[in-house]
Amino acid sequence: MKITVVTAVFNRAGTIADAVRSVRRQTHTDIEHVVQDGASCDGTLDVLAQLPSPTMLVQSAPDGGIYDGINRGIARATGDVIGLMHSDDLFASDTVLSTVAEAFADQDIDGVYGDLVYVAAQDPARVIRYWKSGTYAASKLRDGWMPPHPTLYLRREVFERWGVYDTEFRIAADYEAMLRWLVKGQIRLSYVPEVMVRMRVGGESNRSIGRLLRKSREDYRAMRRHRVGGVRTLMSKNFSKIGQFLKKDPTTP
Repeated sequence: MKITVVTAVFNRAGTIADAVRSVRRQTHTDIEHVVQDGASCDGTLDVLAQLPSPTMLVQSAPDGGIYDGINRGIARATGDVIGLMHSDDLFASDTVLSTVAEAFADQDIDGVYGDLVYVAAQDPARVIRYWKSGTYAASKLRDGWMPPHPTLYLRREVFERWGVYDTEFRIAADYEAMLRWLVKGQIRLSYVPEVMVRMRVGGESNRSIGRLLRKSREDYRAMRRHRVGGVRTLMSKNFSKIGQFLKKDPTTP
């Protein structure tokens, strides 16, 4: 099974090498790494040039933001299964993609996801939040549930049939897309009960109060579009994050 990992990057010279090396360390033997750069000007392309590989396909061009970059990367992907590695993130272990491939041996499964930890930007070993996602049930969507987006891997057919990311959503296009795939597409998910990704804090959605408010507005719009709830669902989605600060990551001492 060929797995394509898509990385959309813009001006991340300080972290992109870690992300690339994390992909390179995976034990799964058939991996394509599609790197879609948004015309970085901080040395990101120089870092990538120092990490050449026939399995890493780099393209650089101005884009309309992270979701446009991801869409461009997906369009270039040739794998049977497609997932993401954000330029600030790391796989939690070297066997994550092998585990993903094993789950996809079940032909009835359309997608695979797992757990996620948020780590300190300058110290990826220090866990700040532990997102234990749990098994999927359609009823959970009205409680604001969603799979951790950076851990989600989907068969190519999901994108071909149900579409990629709606770039009208500047911050919450991942949430809208996942609701679309789950509600309209009725895709079948398999949960891997282990931490798959270590995500550095400081993402696009939580850099300021203004962006947090915009994300909530976009989340609400996605909920209404796909008829999974309203204000109560939005509140539940936001308040559920509090518990992530209290759970202990089982991969750390």
